[in-house]
Amino acid sequence: MQNSTLTFAAALLGLAVLPLTACNQATASEDGRTSQQQLYQLCAQCHGADGLGREAIGAPAIAGLPAWYVDAQLSKFERGFRGTHPKDITGMRMRPMALALPGPEDMKAVAEYVSHLPKKKTKPTLVGGDAERGRALFAPCVACHGPSGKGNATTKAPPLAGLQDWYLLTQLEHFKSGVRARDPQDETGAQMKPFADALDEQAMKDVVAYIATLPWYR
Repeated sequence: MQNSTLTFAAALLGLAVLPLTACNQATASEDGRTSQQQLYQLCAQCHGADGLGREAIGAPAIAGLPAWYVDAQLSKFERGFRGTHPKDITGMRMRPMALALPGPEDMKAVAEYVSHLPKKKTKPTLVGGDAERGRALFAPCVACHGPSGKGNATTKAPPLAGLQDWYLLTQLEHFKSGVRARDPQDETGAQMKPFADALDEQAMKDVVAYIATLPWYR
């Protein structure tokens, strides 16, 4: 009789715990979203609360970028693949931010938060580019970034359409000069460098001018 009473009491206790467990799971989910936003405050100092960047300090718009790409770049900064060249001023400012994130899961959380920020069309700032000539020069880029510059997770190529022209030009220059892709372990950077090497300054402007004509998308 005593065993039956204990069994019944245990069953009642189990039923009482179930709602608490469900409540804790819901709280954990809400806490996860809050945690993403809290972690992003570190990034907001430069990229803005809306993720639309600040050209004056060389911080690009990151709102709406794919989570897999943002996560990969944070990892590159953390591992020293980016932000270690003495001429990469903005990269060196970015690297401590990546190092300040406690771990890989936090990088993924920030990346997920960034990917859900509303993306907005950027205004052209560069002059002197020939979009028609850039169309032909863009042909080799299609294999990885796609004909519309939407990017491809399979080839680990980020979207280009909608990015600021000043940022695109700066990154092409960095690839060509070795500011980026200097570490042999940076596989995607190593794949990108030969394409940048094939372009002179005018050709870079032409490619960027063409990318600016590609349909903007969310």
